[in-house]
Amino acid sequence: MLAEGLGLSGIVSILFTGIVMKHYSFSNLSENSQKFVSAFFHLISSLAETFVFIYMGFDIAMEQHSWSHIGFIFFSIIFIIIARAANVFSCAYLVNLVRPANRQIPMKHQKALWYSGLRGAMAFALALQSVHDLPDGHGQTIFTATTAIVVLTVLLIGGSTGTMLENLQVVGDGHESPLGESFETNNGYRAPTYEGESSSGNRFKMKLKELRKSTASFTEIDKHYLTPFFTTQGGDEDEHDDLLSDSGSGRGNYH
Repeated sequence: MLAEGLGLSGIVSILFTGIVMKHYSFSNLSENSQKFVSAFFHLISSLAETFVFIYMGFDIAMEQHSWSHIGFIFFSIIFIIIARAANVFSCAYLVNLVRPANRQIPMKHQKALWYSGLRGAMAFALALQSVHDLPDGHGQTIFTATTAIVVLTVLLIGGSTGTMLENLQVVGDGHESPLGESFETNNGYRAPTYEGESSSGNRFKMKLKELRKSTASFTEIDKHYLTPFFTTQGGDEDEHDDLLSDSGSGRGNYH
């Protein structure tokens, strides 16, 4: 409600609320409560996903579509594939610059991340809203293009993701080594070296290292100050319960 009142995204605020609650509030629950909460939210997520796809199916069948701009739909799909590749490979390259050799993202995992990008509920909801917001049929064109992209990515790409992962040996019989060993071997993929590069490249690498150090500093602050402040000391409570149970059993033996 605060985010909506400030004109910000309510969906993004709910997302970060869930991240913070998972990190801090989940540890305050008992073991049985944690199991119940995990099962409950798993059920809620499954029901929400089912409802979203039912809603998408009804709207695809009932809404009016504009198929007069086939070229726009085709080039939208092409540019989305290119943008996904630019996003995944560039971000993985930057991450590998600051990670040690045993924690770098191998190339076959980057290909899997690029191929398995699906467009679903968020894109569909925004395109459906554009039907009422944009005049002169532009909203229907965007809705039709988004519908085609969602159907293509969910059915075609989503249906073939398992086969692609097996061909890349990310999962399946060919993937015998655990994930940690696959990061160590890395299938010949190594982060680029910086010998003989320009000073601008070295400065860029130093900036990334400084960013990594600042992230590590926040991790230490979170470990030593934030987490103990927002969470209960579960180990102390367990020891207290054990002492109570031991004292109770001692009284029973005494009687």
